[in-house]
Amino acid sequence: MSVIRVVSPGLQTTVQDLGRFGWAHFGISASGAADAFALRAGNLLVGNAENAAAIEMTLMGAAFEFESDTVIALTGSDFAAGIPLWAPIEMKAGQTLRCGPSQSGARCYLCVRGGLAVPKVMGSASTHVITSVGGRPLRTGDLIPIGNESIRRPRSAPKTVPPLNDGALRVTDGPQAGNFGDDLYRGPYTVSEESNRMGLRLRGQAIASAAGQMLTEGAPLGALQVPPDGQPIILFVEHQTTGGYPKPANVISADFRRLGQLRPRDQVTFERVTIEQALRLLQQQEQWLYGL
Repeated sequence: MSVIRVVSPGLQTTVQDLGRFGWAHFGISASGAADAFALRAGNLLVGNAENAAAIEMTLMGAAFEFESDTVIALTGSDFAAGIPLWAPIEMKAGQTLRCGPSQSGARCYLCVRGGLAVPKVMGSASTHVITSVGGRPLRTGDLIPIGNESIRRPRSAPKTVPPLNDGALRVTDGPQAGNFGDDLYRGPYTVSEESNRMGLRLRGQAIASAAGQMLTEGAPLGALQVPPDGQPIILFVEHQTTGGYPKPANVISADFRRLGQLRPRDQVTFERVTIEQALRLLQQQEQWLYGL
């Protein structure tokens, strides 16, 4: 079996797929790729199933040596690798791929034809960084076996890539929206350096909410929680599965891609949309993916 050797692991480089589902009642969130759109697109470009395991690089790129001829695709943000993004590329045996620091966005995905043949835990190869379920971040010298689970021929590079939304993050009302005014929509918030894969902590104008206690309830990906200090937290891919903070809004699925590319000190604003608008935006993304 052919392998990829980790020459330099970067900052936080992990193996991810689309996550492990069906374990929330045990307190285990899905985890998976922070920018699932980019991972799905990369896998489709090299001829894999969408859920094939790939490598996620965060903020700082990594370097990998390929033991044999391999078809890869880099998707997500630009990590200055010297090869085109969003396109299948052939790597030769002995060749080293070096990805630099992020030029835009936070994460880049290395998808390899055949996928990565790493062990699955609870049905997924994804690394849950905070708990180490599914493994740990990659280290220098790690050998990652390449699988043989491609399902079709590699595709041609698309003529255009849907632009990453750089405007307001679009949200729908959360279950406690009625307890809040419009503070969330009035000013920019800055992504804090305390953010991680569990939650994106924001700093800005404190959000006032009606006094009162609430019971702990389920907490989905993209939910905006408002703790007592009024500084919102966007629940991210390794979020807790329940929570007792009120939730005025939830980021729409079509903008999860944007969440995966937010960096510390980025500024965000919020815009309320309807469920119907959210569904149309998600449908547009899916149509592009299935056109690959």
